[in-house]
Amino acid sequence: MDLYDVMRTTFAARQFQDEQVSDSTLHHILENARFAPSGGNRQGWKIIVIKDVKKRASLGPIISQVMRRYRAQVAAGENPYNTVVPSQVTQSDIDAVTLPEGFTEQFTHAPILLMVLVDLSVVASMDSELDRVGVVSGASIYPFVWNILLAARHEGLGGTITTFTTVHEPEVRKLFNIPANYAVCALLPIGKPIKQLTKLKRNPVSAFTTVDTFDGASFG
Repeated sequence: MDLYDVMRTTFAARQFQDEQVSDSTLHHILENARFAPSGGNRQGWKIIVIKDVKKRASLGPIISQVMRRYRAQVAAGENPYNTVVPSQVTQSDIDAVTLPEGFTEQFTHAPILLMVLVDLSVVASMDSELDRVGVVSGASIYPFVWNILLAARHEGLGGTITTFTTVHEPEVRKLFNIPANYAVCALLPIGKPIKQLTKLKRNPVSAFTTVDTFDGASFG
């Protein structure tokens, strides 16, 4: 596929056909995704290919806990898990949320399930001393994560970046024997989508690009 076509049609796929994906296809995806950039070319990424049925099932309750809070916040008109505006959602609000039947299984039963980690001991966290949540470390891992999804799209597959597992990172560390210097960055379900979207809705360039200053003239 043309590069721009891949970029414009790689959507967040969460529902997959009951069709297995070979290890050779996954290896081919990772073989190409590994050329993503990272700070100092340190390539601090680590991937766990989760095949064990019990380990997959153990992620179900974690996903459920996170998504109940997420949906409770959405219902309250909040932006879930953001660090700028304090949440007014109570535990009772969260407990009252019921997830659709089979919600967690669409992730835990995906043909491919990848957990992506990054070694924090090799990452340059340039914003670590600022009085806000850190985001810069992601520059050394998420280009690699996105490369995986672009490569999957090129292979006729789909997937999505989920971050459920990071919320309960200590528990996830125990389940997968993850060393303390590694951060849990993403859980990627990948497979052949039940439906392939080709027209994605995104804001135009002029909506997010300005010239010279944040409040400068719109670009484009």
